[in-house]
Amino acid sequence: MEIKTNEYRVWAEGATIHYEGTMRLSGTDAYAPIMAMMDDILKSKPAAIVLDLTELEFLNSSGINLLAKFTIEVRKQPDIGMVVKGSTRIPWQSKSLPNLKKLHPAVDLMIA
Repeated sequence: MEIKTNEYRVWAEGATIHYEGTMRLSGTDAYAPIMAMMDDILKSKPAAIVLDLTELEFLNSSGINLLAKFTIEVRKQPDIGMVVKGSTRIPWQSKSLPNLKKLHPAVDLMIA
């Protein structure tokens, strides 16, 4: 599954969801197709879900809210692990991604 525009691309390879580009969608409704894709992967009950954000240059507050909601959904299923990959070269990631561990302490946060 892939969601692609001129600004961003989100695609899944197995239980790894890749994000790249700039995501400035307006509100929760605009992010609904992406959340649906993430939920489909969660429903398949993989051992772990990987969110690879290393190529996501920008994510607005609605997008960060999407990640937070998804993290809470994963937390409700303790048999499913979650890995979040970020990059230190993208300033928002070092600031915002650690908050996901506050929502779900078992998140494996990898910012390199």
